[in-house]
Amino acid sequence: MVRFGLVIFYVGIVFVLLNGSLSHVAAQVRSSTNYQIESDSLNVGGGLSASENYFQESTVGEVATGNSDSETYNLYAGYQQMQEVFLSLSAAADVIMSPGIGGLTGGQSNGSTSVVALTDARAGYQLTLEADASPAMQSPAGVIADYVPAGVQADTLFVTDPTDAHFGFSIFGNDTASRYLVSGGVCGSGTASTTACWDGLSTAPTVIAQRQSANQPDGSTTTIYFKVGIGGSVNQAPGNYAATTTLTMLPL
Repeated sequence: MVRFGLVIFYVGIVFVLLNGSLSHVAAQVRSSTNYQIESDSLNVGGGLSASENYFQESTVGEVATGNSDSETYNLYAGYQQMQEVFLSLSAAADVIMSPGIGGLTGGQSNGSTSVVALTDARAGYQLTLEADASPAMQSPAGVIADYVPAGVQADTLFVTDPTDAHFGFSIFGNDTASRYLVSGGVCGSGTASTTACWDGLSTAPTVIAQRQSANQPDGSTTTIYFKVGIGGSVNQAPGNYAATTTLTMLPL
């Protein structure tokens, strides 16, 4: 089988911040398998009121409430003050993967991008990755399948057989989700690695990083590695292939 032409790969990144009702903890936090109370209030009255045109949530009897600030901190005292949190996700350039793959033997193309997630929420944050299409990597001339791990967990090695043509990703950072941690040559727990663990994109959000505490002022860097592998027996149509992915940061 003879293949001619060059296959070039590009990954576009879309960033989304979803702010929610996160709370700093001023009293005891209670939780079970079914719920979690992020903040409670010791007061003599109040509650939630609503109509067709408004809703109001109030407390009566709290002391020492209100906003205070200086050059180095902001203080939101009181149950009603605590609900606002800060989320920040840095933008990164789109990824042009290299080298282009062509000729008779196939090969691999690589690229990466990094983002910094920052929050003052004590409950932390979650970062998800999803593809806009299935499979993610496409061109007018054809598609390249999403990488499929050999088992339930992600693969510690990006394996491309002679008949494979696939596109995958790997995660590295201090907040790397457990699926992309490796221990003893097995993914699913342990520590983050720059060479593992490899997975395929999905149109459903995949959790790639998370933490259960604030990380201000420095934030946390997460690097996403992308890889395309084309086996030597694959007659992949030449052209420019592109994948569009969405990174979403949301509160826990």
